[in-house]
Amino acid sequence: MSEKTGNAFDFKLFKRLLAYTNSYRTVFYFVAFAAIVMSGLAVLRPYLLELAIDESIVPKDGEGFMKYIILMVIVLVLEVVFQFAFIFYTNWLGQSVIRDIRTKLFRLMMSFKMQYFDKSAVGRLTTRAVNDVETISSIFSEGLFMIISDLLKMLVIAGFMLTQSWRLSLIVFIVLPFILYATRVFQKAMKVAFEDVRNQVANLNTFVQERITGMKIVQIFTREETEYQRFKEINTDHRKAWIKTVWYNSIFFPIAEMTGAVATGLVVWYGGLNVLAGGAVTLGVITAFIQYAEMLFRPLRQIADKFNTLQMGMVAANRVFGILDTESHIADTGTVDYTNANGAIEFKKVHFGYNPEEEVIKGISFQVNPGETVAIVGATGAGKSTIINLLNRFYEINEGEILVDGISLKDYRLASLRSQIAVVLQDVFLFADSILNNITLNNPEISEEDVIAAAKEIGVHKFIKSLPDGYHYNVKERGSMLSSGQRQLISFLRAYVSKPSILILDEATSSVDTYSEEMIQKATDRITKNRTSIVIAHRLATIKKADKIIVMDAGKIVEEGTHKDLLKIEKGFYKNLYEVQFMAEEVAE
Repeated sequence: MSEKTGNAFDFKLFKRLLAYTNSYRTVFYFVAFAAIVMSGLAVLRPYLLELAIDESIVPKDGEGFMKYIILMVIVLVLEVVFQFAFIFYTNWLGQSVIRDIRTKLFRLMMSFKMQYFDKSAVGRLTTRAVNDVETISSIFSEGLFMIISDLLKMLVIAGFMLTQSWRLSLIVFIVLPFILYATRVFQKAMKVAFEDVRNQVANLNTFVQERITGMKIVQIFTREETEYQRFKEINTDHRKAWIKTVWYNSIFFPIAEMTGAVATGLVVWYGGLNVLAGGAVTLGVITAFIQYAEMLFRPLRQIADKFNTLQMGMVAANRVFGILDTESHIADTGTVDYTNANGAIEFKKVHFGYNPEEEVIKGISFQVNPGETVAIVGATGAGKSTIINLLNRFYEINEGEILVDGISLKDYRLASLRSQIAVVLQDVFLFADSILNNITLNNPEISEEDVIAAAKEIGVHKFIKSLPDGYHYNVKERGSMLSSGQRQLISFLRAYVSKPSILILDEATSSVDTYSEEMIQKATDRITKNRTSIVIAHRLATIKKADKIIVMDAGKIVEEGTHKDLLKIEKGFYKNLYEVQFMAEEVAE
């Protein structure tokens, strides 16, 4: 979404944001009603004070004075009640709106292509989903309705002042253009300043999130001092951005205060001379006008302050809508549910590149029959893992076709397709949750008894039960409480209990110890039986047992066959890989 930073207020953006209040119309209208009532009540207090002075205090009418005191108390109580309701429901409305926006944003982010996340910093996305969305709530709780309420008060007060004394009103109004001009300049300057603040907050969040996540690398390579200096620079930029907003505030608010004081002084000066000369102005009118002037200028100062909040909320809304407007989805237009799956896979002249100008997969074609175990091998960067990404439709292919059970991937409902494909990655990701929830991913169809039974079959039940709280042991963020081998076992069990039609092992045993590998191999034998399996090969044992081995190099299939067949090819790619990568492992065994 484009943004014209110089504009003080984006009405198109505001209208779009206001649409989120449609579900809460009753509350919205009540808040508007409360703002109108408060405007009327605000005028009554000075007016009652004026009457009390002119009709009771000056003529020394004690009975009449008590009547005005009671009326002022009643007005004050009503003001308190309506202000309470106004503040509570504006905040309630704001929190309801951001709940809806945050829910929509998170759902949308979960549907993005992997390519979007490849190019987007995690810290920046976190800032959008958490900080920026929270800032939007202030548009309703502290910005929009407060400004409307203050503007209504100013209009009512200005109109009432004219009915009381047009001369005193003009004296007050003469000062208004100066503060209105200052407010306008202030608003424009703050729009630019707050945009800079949000950028610096996002930069700070991104830097801190990445360094904390990668703290092991920072310490291994003794980069603490370097990263500390970089953090100081980013933190300094963040401070400068905020200081700019402080500078504008420091200029504006003293000017606004001084302007209000000048208006009050002029009212006292002119009104006092009029009283002394026996004119139409009374002491009660002067007292009321002092309060009117204060009530007129105070909202202007507050509006400017609240406009800061509104501007920051609008900047945040612009950023959030920028993500909501992002077109980065896999088109889920399929109508076929992947049920009664056989697991037949076919790639037909598939071309793909993560970048349009650089192809990673260059017209490959192969078939995997139902129940077969196919290993894919090749040097780093050959395109092995990319095949897995394409089979799950994490990315859209450029040319060709991928079929599963004779039907194009695009014809399947995305959720239905992926529910039948289980993937075990080399880099295991575990959530900061219990082992049980990491295995089931909170799927109500997978019971704890199912998980325990599967764990016993694989042979990891004893290992899990040995942990504190067993299956309810919290592995903390990214599974930091477990070793890499243990995380791999949990990941394998997660795939196993989902009972997939197609199993994918992406170098799943490359980072585990021998004992863990034996357990995984045992599970592999069980889960791959009569089930289509694709193995991105690393360990020799897996390759030897495969029904077929596909050898890739630079995005192309260069050889295909069984382990024994491929070893017979003189100067073949597979034979070379076998001798270079696997012979040493075989000797070690």
